[in-house]
Amino acid sequence: MTDRCVAILPAGGTGSRFGTERPKQFTLLCGQPLLFHAIQALLQDVRVQAIYVALSPEYQDFLDWEAWQGRVHPVSCAGKTRSATVGNALNHLASELAPSDWVLVHDAARPCLSRLALTRLLDAVWEDAVGGLLAVPVADTLKLAASTGRVAHTVDRRQLWAAQTPQMFRYGVLRQALQGLPEATDEASAMEALGYHPLLVLGDPLNIKVTFPEDRLLAQLGLGVHQARQETT
Repeated sequence: MTDRCVAILPAGGTGSRFGTERPKQFTLLCGQPLLFHAIQALLQDVRVQAIYVALSPEYQDFLDWEAWQGRVHPVSCAGKTRSATVGNALNHLASELAPSDWVLVHDAARPCLSRLALTRLLDAVWEDAVGGLLAVPVADTLKLAASTGRVAHTVDRRQLWAAQTPQMFRYGVLRQALQGLPEATDEASAMEALGYHPLLVLGDPLNIKVTFPEDRLLAQLGLGVHQARQETT
């Protein structure tokens, strides 16, 4: 039997920095919630057999889940932090997944994941012993700030990458990693704490995380670029 691959979308955040009444993952972009676009992006590769959206109970019925014909499943298991939400979703799937099954974790506020980047991650990681994540090399010059608000020194960026999602790891070890580091800000950090070295897979600069209201314009442009790419292939 071949290993399965499923995805988890933690969508229980409050989006406090976004400044809107509704959490940012439910804010509209091109007529659909950010969460809708993130789900659609993961459905672009048939190897992702199922998507589990970890929500707060009050948003359980926010989307028409039946429209995805059984491939997308809402789960009321949001925790106080992103890591807790992912951990709760992993616990929910304990009876459905084997330790060797792959789990993709993707931010609900990253609506611009391209099919090419997703496929590149799956191709690169599928036979890897550890797992990996999408990331892009840091292009900007980085400054370390002193307590005075002045530059302490310039940071060498040559080996620095900015982490993106999805991040892809085996179910068993990922669950163990998050239990051991519940404050992890991403899955790769939890894996690193266990002594693993995740594979860096080239992502896409358009795969931005919508954090502030003005990021919606950038995301809208990103979706337009992806659509134009598809129309020319």
